[in-house]
Amino acid sequence: MDENKKDRLIDLGAEALADALLELASQNDAVDDLVDRMIATPRENIQRFKAKLAALKRFRGFIPWGASSGFARELVTLLQDLKAGVDDPKTGCELVAVFYETDKGALGNCDDSSGFVGDVYRYNAKELFVGFARCCSDKEWLAKLVFKLNRNDDFGVRDALIHCATEYLPEPNIRSLIGWLEKETDKESDEYKKRHWLNLIESLARQIRDPQLFEKTRIASWGELSTAACLDIAQVYFESNEPKIALSWLERIPAGETFQAHDRDRLLLDVLGQLGEVQKQADVAWRIFRRHRCIRSLQELLSMIGEDQRDSVMASEVVSILGDKAFSSSDAAFLVELGRLDEAEAYLLNRADQLNGDDYGSLPPLGEAMEEAERHLAATVIFRALLDSILRRGQTRAYHHGVRYLKKLDRLAKSISDWRDQRDHSAYQQQLRDTHGRKRSFWSRYEDH
Repeated sequence: MDENKKDRLIDLGAEALADALLELASQNDAVDDLVDRMIATPRENIQRFKAKLAALKRFRGFIPWGASSGFARELVTLLQDLKAGVDDPKTGCELVAVFYETDKGALGNCDDSSGFVGDVYRYNAKELFVGFARCCSDKEWLAKLVFKLNRNDDFGVRDALIHCATEYLPEPNIRSLIGWLEKETDKESDEYKKRHWLNLIESLARQIRDPQLFEKTRIASWGELSTAACLDIAQVYFESNEPKIALSWLERIPAGETFQAHDRDRLLLDVLGQLGEVQKQADVAWRIFRRHRCIRSLQELLSMIGEDQRDSVMASEVVSILGDKAFSSSDAAFLVELGRLDEAEAYLLNRADQLNGDDYGSLPPLGEAMEEAERHLAATVIFRALLDSILRRGQTRAYHHGVRYLKKLDRLAKSISDWRDQRDHSAYQQQLRDTHGRKRSFWSRYEDH
């Protein structure tokens, strides 16, 4: 905040600021709403909230995608009226619950593809509810209110109050809530709805550190346990300070399983650390490092095997990378991170035909790094791959990137005298013209740039 500006505004006096606010309010509905909220009594703000809520419930129109963000802001101001008008926590919780019950009208009559409206329920309303709920002394009533609200959650926003239950409910009341949810599960015949109740129980079990309940519920929910289920159960046991059982669940996952392999090894690293299994922990660190070589994974490995091993690890890994004929963008980036630019350049040029220009997450920064290091031929093969991908796909919205790459290639070509086994720039440009000459939108942008 600009304190000098604030002081000067204060010096203008209350009347001048009031006039300015009223002028702004006449031009902007949001400011007008803010002014009304500021000058209203708490009772009046509650009345404003209820009037807006009633209008929302009566609404039968449709909110298109383009208007969804504005509609979301209206819902936020509605909650702000509630916050400004309530000083009794129990009343506040009741009214936020009433707000949640508008989800059908709000989300059912809105194209919320961007998620703006749903986020008001998942985050803004949840935070307001939690603020009131923490101060509410009747925790049993509060647990029943949350349970009742979640009996109808067609749009998947009310469960936000379940997923943060430990922020406002003590464990005994959460146990009561779990019991009510289990009864609903037992009564439910519809498989989808049954799984909904079980998911809520899982969330609560995890929050109160009850891995046995989490395990039982996951088995009841999915039956035959997948890799993901074993990993989740192991995670909850680890979070509950039971590393031996966590390890036993991780060991149920087949050694050659690649699904969620990184997540499994990250958890295994933590579990073995808690068990004091230093050598096994180092073995896992090696596996993580070799799956994705980078400075961070290298440092983690060295923290276990000793910093004095840095030079030998780096030397052996560079040999290993260069000996692998398959291209890996992460390995190329690792060579750059190590400052092994000669090796990085050779690695890229020897595998230029393997570069996938669709990899626009990894290749652009790699190309920029090689350009900055004045390895212009290596940078060229990267930017060519990116440009080839854009033109091959023919997506006009990406043509501005393609024009930028071709202009960059024009500049790089001026400093390259030895093209080795790569086409020189004029031959490459002619190939582009021959293959993509009919993409007039691209070429006109390039020529006008």
